[in-house]
Amino acid sequence: MNTEFSLRTRQEGGGTPVLQKWGVDSEYGVLRDVLLGPADHYKWLETSSVSKKSIRRNYDFNAEVARQQHAEMVAAYESADVQVHLHAPDSELPYQVFARDSSVMTPFGAIITSMANWWRRGENYRAIETYERLGIPIYDYVTAGTFEGGDFNVIEPGIVLIGWEGDEGRSQQGSALQLQAWFEAEGWEVMLTDIDPFYVHIDLMVVMLAPKLAAVCLESTDPEIVDWLKSKQIEIVSVPFQDTLALGCNVVALGNDRILLPEKSLVLKQKARALGLEIYDPDVSMITPGGGGVHCMCQALRRDPG
Repeated sequence: MNTEFSLRTRQEGGGTPVLQKWGVDSEYGVLRDVLLGPADHYKWLETSSVSKKSIRRNYDFNAEVARQQHAEMVAAYESADVQVHLHAPDSELPYQVFARDSSVMTPFGAIITSMANWWRRGENYRAIETYERLGIPIYDYVTAGTFEGGDFNVIEPGIVLIGWEGDEGRSQQGSALQLQAWFEAEGWEVMLTDIDPFYVHIDLMVVMLAPKLAAVCLESTDPEIVDWLKSKQIEIVSVPFQDTLALGCNVVALGNDRILLPEKSLVLKQKARALGLEIYDPDVSMITPGGGGVHCMCQALRRDPG
């Protein structure tokens, strides 16, 4: 066991030491290590408007194809020189593949979240085991209500956008306020935004692609958030609403002007190439109808400083 592991490192009132080996301070620094969930037991369940529609319309699900596509995504990360780490598979956790939700990585250590769906709460426990195995300290645990990692969006070093959806959604206001207090104590700027539960998480509509460059669905993102991004001289790459329903805005910055996005994210792919970004585009079309894209499936563990 790595002796760097600790069950709680957060210091009351701020001043928590920054980790030396692990940690991320942006969504676009060069990605060195990533945490993924296994697809061994994945199946679609009614967790969001996307997955409910897939099941309602009797779309065909093929578990073997999903596993093959997951392997293609892993290979894409490896070809981009990213070290891939995996949660140990648990047969009782079919949505474990969406590793974004059960934890959040920060410069100070991992935050263990509080999942909204009862049948996903076991993912939090497996996440603690993973961080212990890797020797990554835990910063703290969300305790003020439910909160999932897709609603924690680091825009720039020291600046975070936190979403919440209320009692009918996946992240609650109390938890968002708890996180806000923690990070303001660490000297961060925190922007809170409430979003409609239809959109599940903020990372379905706002994702950083590179320094000062963000993919945003203007049709679903609050104008206040768009203005806030622009006030920081962040250029907006607009993604159509219909594309966001297919997780076309849910992408991963790899750093050095490289991004990983779903093969079917055609509009953003075309715009990103026009901006000179290098594209990695695995086919994850058997996974996304379950309600999550490539950003939902990853948790950055180590990035170069942003």
